[in-house]
Amino acid sequence: MIPAELSRRADELAARREAYVTATVVRIEHPTSARPGNVALIHEDGTIEGFVGGVCAEHSVRVHSLKVIESGEPVLLRILPDGPPATGDLELDAGRQIDSQEGAVTVQNPCLSGGSIEVFLEPFLHAPRVVVAGDSPIAAALSRLAPELGLEVVTTTGPDAAGQLPQPGDLGAVVAAHGRAETEILKAALDAGVEYVGLVASQVRGAAILDELRQDGVPDERLQAIDTPAGFDIGASNPGEIAVSILAQIIAVRRQGGERRAARPARVAPRTAVDPICGMTVVVGDDTPSSQRDGEMVYFCCEGCRRSFDAQTVA
Repeated sequence: MIPAELSRRADELAARREAYVTATVVRIEHPTSARPGNVALIHEDGTIEGFVGGVCAEHSVRVHSLKVIESGEPVLLRILPDGPPATGDLELDAGRQIDSQEGAVTVQNPCLSGGSIEVFLEPFLHAPRVVVAGDSPIAAALSRLAPELGLEVVTTTGPDAAGQLPQPGDLGAVVAAHGRAETEILKAALDAGVEYVGLVASQVRGAAILDELRQDGVPDERLQAIDTPAGFDIGASNPGEIAVSILAQIIAVRRQGGERRAARPARVAPRTAVDPICGMTVVVGDDTPSSQRDGEMVYFCCEGCRRSFDAQTVA
């Protein structure tokens, strides 16, 4: 069971819409300092809160947790103290991965004290956010159906909606307000780089709103990002069907990406380096042991490897 303090921290991360991984030790073979049931949280920047073993085991957990955040799929990480001989290829040896099966990865950690650890890495990623503007029946249908598709809906109407404009990182913004603050929401969505921007309107009224935005200084190339009438043309005739057509368009954008997704800055992955002594991949942070050679920084899994490197340099 996750300790109460870590549970509170997980809630805080979720509230801030930050991805994280829960790492739970499920099996060990002595000697090792970890115990089954030990739990840690791994943040997007590689920070670890909690305990899943010594510093060398933490490096393996950290590196593979970051991969789990990228893939969105849980993994059982088996960390063994030995494995096949190094190949001499630092890029290949860096991960020390000696086996990979569906849902499981086995790695060699040469720094372990002789035992082995199995850690279950489970990612927690925030649901993509879709802003729905308006209190029309179509807006209500979107708000009702979108959560079934794993989407978080934020509405711009109601007592808790103050300031809920589209933000950078949002997947979609759909304006179904029928004349109420439409241009404000559309401009905010374009400025935020939202991946899908839809306007529920007839072709005639949609063209008029685009012309209004053009007169307000929005260039034509940005106006082309607005989908109006919103959604795929499936012959929809009622609010529920129209909502389905719009959500289908949002799903297509989410799964297929496109120019807007490609142009959006990707998550900045923490920097990694290879320990030249043991061959481990380490995540570079403020507390990562390091040394300098020929004007370049070299990073290590632990102080022991750093001392060995410095001794070789002196020799």
